[in-house]
Amino acid sequence: MNPSLIMQEGRAAPLGATFNGEGVNFAVFSEHATRMTVCLFSEDGRKETHRLDLPECDGHVWHGYVSGLRPGQRYGLRADGPYAPHHGHRFNANKLLLDPYAKRITGHPRWHDALMGYTVGDARADLSFDRRDSAPFMPRCVVEDPSFSWGRRRPRTRAAETIIYEAHVKGFTQTFAGAEHPGTFLALGSDAVLDYLVDLGITAVELLPVQSFLNDRFLVEKGLTNFWGYQTLGFFAPDPRYLHAGRIAEFQYMVARLHAAGIEVILDVVYNHTCEGSEIGPTLSFRGLDNLSYYRLTPDRRGYVNDTGTGNTINMDHPMVLRMILDSLRYWVEVMHVDGFRFDLCATLGRTARGFDRGASFFDAIRADPVLSDVKLIAEPWDIGPGGYQLGAFPLPFQEWNDKFRDGVRSYWRGDEGHVPVLADRLSGSATQFDHSGRAATTSVNLLTAHDGFTLVDVVSYNERHNEANGEGNRDGHGENCSDNFGVEGPSDDPEIAAARALRRRNMMATLLLSQGTPMILAGDEVGNTQGGNNNAYCQDNETGWIDWTDADEDFRAFTAALIAFRKKHPSLRQKRFLHSRERALDGMEDLFWWHMEGRPMSQEDWDDPETRVLCAELRMASGTPPYAEREDALFLVFNAGEQDVAVQLPDPPEGMGWSLCITTSDGWFGDEPVGPAIEVAGPSVAVCVLGGRHV
Repeated sequence: MNPSLIMQEGRAAPLGATFNGEGVNFAVFSEHATRMTVCLFSEDGRKETHRLDLPECDGHVWHGYVSGLRPGQRYGLRADGPYAPHHGHRFNANKLLLDPYAKRITGHPRWHDALMGYTVGDARADLSFDRRDSAPFMPRCVVEDPSFSWGRRRPRTRAAETIIYEAHVKGFTQTFAGAEHPGTFLALGSDAVLDYLVDLGITAVELLPVQSFLNDRFLVEKGLTNFWGYQTLGFFAPDPRYLHAGRIAEFQYMVARLHAAGIEVILDVVYNHTCEGSEIGPTLSFRGLDNLSYYRLTPDRRGYVNDTGTGNTINMDHPMVLRMILDSLRYWVEVMHVDGFRFDLCATLGRTARGFDRGASFFDAIRADPVLSDVKLIAEPWDIGPGGYQLGAFPLPFQEWNDKFRDGVRSYWRGDEGHVPVLADRLSGSATQFDHSGRAATTSVNLLTAHDGFTLVDVVSYNERHNEANGEGNRDGHGENCSDNFGVEGPSDDPEIAAARALRRRNMMATLLLSQGTPMILAGDEVGNTQGGNNNAYCQDNETGWIDWTDADEDFRAFTAALIAFRKKHPSLRQKRFLHSRERALDGMEDLFWWHMEGRPMSQEDWDDPETRVLCAELRMASGTPPYAEREDALFLVFNAGEQDVAVQLPDPPEGMGWSLCITTSDGWFGDEPVGPAIEVAGPSVAVCVLGGRHV
C-alpha cells in the first residue's frame, strides 16, 4: 500500500465522498457500527490498493479526509459491527458496500453467493455468517465533481399548462430514428427527439427510474433483466446503463437540452424500499452499513416490514434516513437541475405507527424545504400495506396519479352502465377526491395508461393479460384492465374492428385532453405502440418494452398533437379552480352546466338512468377566476358512448354570438364550422363546440 495516503480527521458534513479541490472528505452514517473503512481501488477498479479506517465519529457519522485524492477515484466501504439478526444487526466486514451518497457507480453487482451476508444453503439460513469477500462481484463508487455549466433557466411550467409524457430512457430512444447513442441520456437529448417532443406539444417528460438500480437475481437466472428500474441501488447515482461514456455530465447535458426546448424533467423515484430485499437478500449497502436504522423491522427484528411487496421498507422515521432522502432529492434539483419527482408507492412514505398520516415527517419536511416545495411533486397514492389506498389524501403541494380517471374513462367508452356520473366527475377534475385543503384542480394527474398496465392500443385489443414471457405463469400484472378487444383477442385484419379500435382510442385521448386536471400520456400511445398484451413489461428489455417507431400510426400522432394544441389554446380546459356550477359575478352564468342532449338540464332521474350514454357539458372560466387570468366565453363538450348517432341541442348563445364546431372524433376532424341550434353527434364519438366561433 502507498503510505503517502493518510486518513486525517475530516468533517461530518456533507455526507458521501466530497472533493474540495485538494482531496476528498468521506462521511458515512452508521449508528451501530464499531468500525468504518474506506477501500480504495485502482483506476480500472480491479485492484484494492488501500484500506483506510475513518478515524472520527460525530453524531453517528464516521468521517475522515485524504489529501491528494481526485475525482475519478474508485472506492467502496466496509462496516464492522455485530452480526446479530435477532437484534436487527447484520454487519459483515467481508462485504464491500456502496456508499449511499455515491454520485456515480461503475456498474451493477454480478450475482454470486458471496454477495450474501449469510451462508447460502446453511440450515440456519440468514442466521449464519459468510466470510467470503464480495468485492470481486461488486461495482465501485466513484468520486465525482458534479459541477456543470448550465445555460438557460428552467422552464418552470405552471401545472395548469403542463402536458406530462411518461417515458423510459431506453424504451423511448432505442429504435428512434436519428437519436444519437440509442438507449442513453444522450439520445433523449438529441435533436431528433427534442424536435419530436416539441412538435407533439409535450411540456414535461416523466422518466421511469434513472437512479442506479439492481438486476434482480431471479430475473438474471431466467435470462431477463430489470427493465423498469424499481429496485434502487443508489439514490444519488444515475444508472450506468444509460451513460454512454460513463460521465454524469451526460445526464446534465440531457436536462439542459430539454430545458432549452422548454421541456421539464420529472424523475420517477423509489424511496419506499431498496433493492436489498428481505432477510435472504444481498448485502450491498444499507443492510451492511446499519440494518437497524435503514429499515423498518418486524417486532422480532429479524424480519422486515414489507408494505411495498419487495421484501423491505425504508425506515422513514429515522432522522438520518429521512435526511438521506431529502439530500438525494435536493441533489437532483440543485445539482442535476431536474424539475420534479413522481414518488413510487408514496403511501409508504407517509405511513407511521398509527397508519397513513398526511402530516408524516416526510411530508412536513418537504413542505418546509424551500428547494423541494418549489418543484413538481407527484404521488403514486397507494401501496400494499394497511390502509394503502390513499387517493386524494396527500398534502399540498403534491399532485396525485388518478387511477379512478383511468378506470372510469375506460369503462365509460367500453359502454359500462351507470358511468355517465363517473365521467362527469372525472371531466371536472375529480373534485370528490381532490377539492379540499386548498388543493387545485390540477392536483389530479389524469392518465389513460402508464408503464404499469396495457398500452392504449392494447386496451382496445386485449381482454386478458399476456405476460407469459415474464416467466411467472401469466400470474403477474393486473387481472382487471377495463379493456375491450372488440371480439378478437389481439391484432385483427378486420377493417371494421380496426376502425372501431382507432375510434375508441381517439375518444379516450380526447377525453383525457378535454378534462380538468393535469394530463399524462404514456410514450408511444400517440403512435399506436403495442406490447402484445403484456401489461407488466417490467423485465422486457427487448422489442416488447421498446417503442416500435417503425410502425408508427402517424394519423393518431397528428390527432394527439392537434388535441394538445387545442387544450393549450383554450384556458377553460386547464383551470386551477374547480368547476362546481357556481354563478359568476361577471355575468351571473354558471361556470359548469350539465345538459341533456334534448336541451334541458340533467335531472336526477337522468343521472341515475343506467342506460344514459350521452354526457353534455357547457363550461366557462370558474367562478372566482381573477381578472388578470386568461378568459374565454364557453365550450360545449359532448361525449356520446352509445352506438347510435344523436341530435344534440346546443345551449342558446348570448345575443350576437354563436357556436362553432371545432372537433369531431368520429373522423378525427379539427376545424371551425358555425353550427346551431343543434348538432349531429356520431355514436360513439366526442364533439366540441366553441362559443364565439374562435379558430383552433
